[in-house]
Amino acid sequence: MKKILAEIQQNKYFLLFIFLFSYVQTIEIRFQTEKEINWYTFTPEAPVLYFVNAGILFLIMRFLMMYWQKSDNFNFKEIFKIFGTSLLLYLVILNIFKLIIAFIFNTFERNFNAQTFLNNAISDFLNAFIYGSFFLAFYYYQKNQKNQKQIAAFNEMLSETKINQLKNQLNPHFLFNNLNILDQLIEEDKTQASDFLNEFADIYRYVLQVSDKKLVEIDEELAFVKKYFKLIQHKYGKSYQLEIKNNQSQGFIVPLSLQLLLENAIQHNLGTETKPIFISIDEDLTVSNNIIQKRNIKSPSGKALKNLNEQYLLLTESQIKIQNTSDHFSVTLPIIQKS
Repeated sequence: MKKILAEIQQNKYFLLFIFLFSYVQTIEIRFQTEKEINWYTFTPEAPVLYFVNAGILFLIMRFLMMYWQKSDNFNFKEIFKIFGTSLLLYLVILNIFKLIIAFIFNTFERNFNAQTFLNNAISDFLNAFIYGSFFLAFYYYQKNQKNQKQIAAFNEMLSETKINQLKNQLNPHFLFNNLNILDQLIEEDKTQASDFLNEFADIYRYVLQVSDKKLVEIDEELAFVKKYFKLIQHKYGKSYQLEIKNNQSQGFIVPLSLQLLLENAIQHNLGTETKPIFISIDEDLTVSNNIIQKRNIKSPSGKALKNLNEQYLLLTESQIKIQNTSDHFSVTLPIIQKS
């Protein structure tokens, strides 16, 4: 009983539509029959009866769907079988009730003579066809909405899983690169290595904090980038220089994306005190640098940029923009506005 009441509550607007349709249908039939409008035209007993009959038809169709429907997808043969059988059962049950009422009130001859029976049978069939079609349309509309929600939830879960996988690829990469720098500094300058280790601990704390976030504020990421670049200067001094151009951008960004682009510029270019690599971050989140390629370096795989691009595609359906010339390289990140 609770389940039935819950379904009625859930489908109350559809049931209200059925009742209003039956009411309008009754008014139209009475007007066509009597050619006038009076108080009887609007009395509700006929709409209530149509509504109850429609409810019986819906129950029959729902019952057959439970036992005959093999999949949630629309199958014409299954629907034709269920719809046809439902109409037949409904007409049989309806006429059994009419027979019982006719015998009780002794109106059998009036209600079941050949002409009256044929007219009533045609009318009952057309009504059942109309209301049954409404039910099918509403039922499969609900099924489609449910399937769409399931697909959206599945895609969101899949995207989340993939984003986490991509992040899990980057975080160890960040850790190992900086541990290599620390290893070299220990051999060269233990005091500097100690300072580097303390700063690295603060920075890696941020990495761990944002590892479970999809987006961070641009200002927050820029503050992190400034701290990160100090680590770079521990090893390279002024061989690599960073300029952040009065960034007033409001919005969000994929965590660690700016750091990844800085790392990319440093990894693939040889900066020196006399010929430094100039890296700039513009207001539109374009990270650019001059190119001085390292000698005897393997061809870049582009895995980091592909990884970053895939994260943006999953989150925003926007792609990063890459420009690469003989002496200049730049990447523009989409600025994300939360709705």
